[in-house]
Amino acid sequence: MNLPNVLTVMRMIMVPVFAYLYHHAAPGWALGVFLLAGVTDALDGYLARKNNQITSFGKLMDPLADKLMTITMLICLASTGRIERWVPIAILAKEACMVAASAFLLQKKSIVAYANLFGKTATVLFIVAIAVVYPWHDIDWLYRVGRVLIYCACAASILAAVQYAVLYARMLFTKKEN
Repeated sequence: MNLPNVLTVMRMIMVPVFAYLYHHAAPGWALGVFLLAGVTDALDGYLARKNNQITSFGKLMDPLADKLMTITMLICLASTGRIERWVPIAILAKEACMVAASAFLLQKKSIVAYANLFGKTATVLFIVAIAVVYPWHDIDWLYRVGRVLIYCACAASILAAVQYAVLYARMLFTKKEN
């Protein structure tokens, strides 16, 4: 197992650590774990590309680790009333559909679904929004901005799913020419 994949596995291990810290009166430490997960995400992608260590494991597990951390964070924020409960439910439902569709495409056509611009934008918006609504400050206007960013991230995420659906439906129903 190469270093980028080790970093991905570490990020997956950080998910329950984050949730435990968030719910056991250590939100500062939990935020530190979340930010460390973000750093390892950027680092594993950089190292995999730089050292030509892109693997099938990394292609599948890296986005899964990101989604697990984001959804866990959203669930924690919703469980403490920082954001509405529908946000993690909507994102979890969207991700479940995406995983099912990706698995189907991989099995039927050997097509690997890659992130698009809206998906990457949604990820960045979620990270920024989560950092702003996270309970580390008592600045009301900043918290309200964070909630708006959460809605923008949800919209970008759903738009990305629609784009994926259109693109991969075309691939699925287009006959290969010889």
